[in-house]
Amino acid sequence: MPQPVFVFDLGGVLIDWNPRYLYRKLFADEAEMEYFLNHVCTPEWNLAQDAGRSFAEGTRLLIAQFPHYEAEIRAYDERWEEMIRGAIDGSVGILQTLHKKGYALYALTNWSTEKFPVAQRKFPFLALFRQIIVSGEEKCIKPDPQLYRLMLDRIGHTAKECIFIDDNLENVITAQQLGFQAIHFQSPAQLREALCALKIEL
Repeated sequence: MPQPVFVFDLGGVLIDWNPRYLYRKLFADEAEMEYFLNHVCTPEWNLAQDAGRSFAEGTRLLIAQFPHYEAEIRAYDERWEEMIRGAIDGSVGILQTLHKKGYALYALTNWSTEKFPVAQRKFPFLALFRQIIVSGEEKCIKPDPQLYRLMLDRIGHTAKECIFIDDNLENVITAQQLGFQAIHFQSPAQLREALCALKIEL
């Protein structure tokens, strides 16, 4: 049986990204912050940037809708880097071990093409990946099966050869439906156990 290859998600698996890290600085009231992130700068709005819309356009649309939140909306773009706390060290350690053992490593990430260079500057471990497929560059986001198929074409492997790791259950389910071995990431310790169960020595 050929050696498996690994496909990692980035945010939530290897990189600790959460808009609350920024917005706790901007809102004194936690409830108002949650309202803002669930009704103004929503996950769905952010995904449109991951799918290729510019932050300038996304910001313009929201300010027209919510002018009283203009400063907070602009901060999502202008202070985006403050949403990154750092690397998830336990997961990065697993990634580095897999690299040392000679496994082929790839990444498939929902990420704005405007903001991805920030991550590349901050996290040298991203250089361990042979290829990184970024949704914003492809104008297509997980869990759209088209993005998974595009990745497989690029890397030259079949789904059954790949172990797919993502913290979003919907993305994992799509991967399973396409024939990937898929792990729903919850913590570095859980990931290590799941890989050991697949007979991957770490």
